[in-house]
Amino acid sequence: MGKGQLPSGYTVTGQKCTRIACSGQGQYKTIRLDMVFPVLHGKLGEDGAMQGLLELSGIPYVGCDVQSSALCMDKSLAYIVAGKAGIGTPNFRTVTAKETIDADGLSYPVFVKPARSGSSFGVSKVCRKEELRSAVETARQYDSKVLIEEAVAGSEVGCAILGNDPELMAGEVDQISLSHGFFRIHQENEPEKGSENSTFIVPAGISAEARLFVQETAKAVYRALGCRGLARVDMFLKEDGKVILNEVNTLPGMTSYSRYPRMVAAAGLTFAEVIDRIVALTLQGK
Repeated sequence: MGKGQLPSGYTVTGQKCTRIACSGQGQYKTIRLDMVFPVLHGKLGEDGAMQGLLELSGIPYVGCDVQSSALCMDKSLAYIVAGKAGIGTPNFRTVTAKETIDADGLSYPVFVKPARSGSSFGVSKVCRKEELRSAVETARQYDSKVLIEEAVAGSEVGCAILGNDPELMAGEVDQISLSHGFFRIHQENEPEKGSENSTFIVPAGISAEARLFVQETAKAVYRALGCRGLARVDMFLKEDGKVILNEVNTLPGMTSYSRYPRMVAAAGLTFAEVIDRIVALTLQGK
């Protein structure tokens, strides 16, 4: 909206616009915003779209910028960039909307998932070639770009990162213990009561050496992908000690049952202290 189109009461100073119009009961009023904390998941929320809107509006916001949000949302691009930085990634390939895949050319098991989605929607574990076509069609319900990646044999671990480079704090490492199947987040009717097949262990039951390596790998991923503010880096810890990137959540859940608050709490920070730090980083523009 151009300056001449703004409703009465609006002012634009330089690049900063911190007032927006809100409607209610047929009337408009302006409210002042110091910053926005985008507590959003998935497409349009954490893929750079909302971040771009806020930047165009001149409103400071918590978390990763447009570029890093979009990069982390597309798992295939995140793997490419992280791999160039020397970070371990799964073997993978992508399938476009109209492309067909030779099921005989893959080594099973593999995971098939939307390349740009989250919360485990559209994810399938494929153990036989006969299951591949159906899994790809399921993933295509959520994204035209489908990712097929190797099923990494290892323990699923995660690490919360807080801050902006070079001053990064790594939370305690957590570990996902599975009773069966594979980890599927946000697929429960009552997630606050836990998952039907998984338990989060904080701190992870791994050696001190492995813990430090996971934390340093998480920081390296965070830097390579240009993250800022906060993010949760999910990885696989293999039996040989290697760490493989799984994905980066640029707007991790912040509920009482979410992983990020548990990791930072185990590292000695209260939830209030975490929010204070995030807000301070945003308002300081660092």
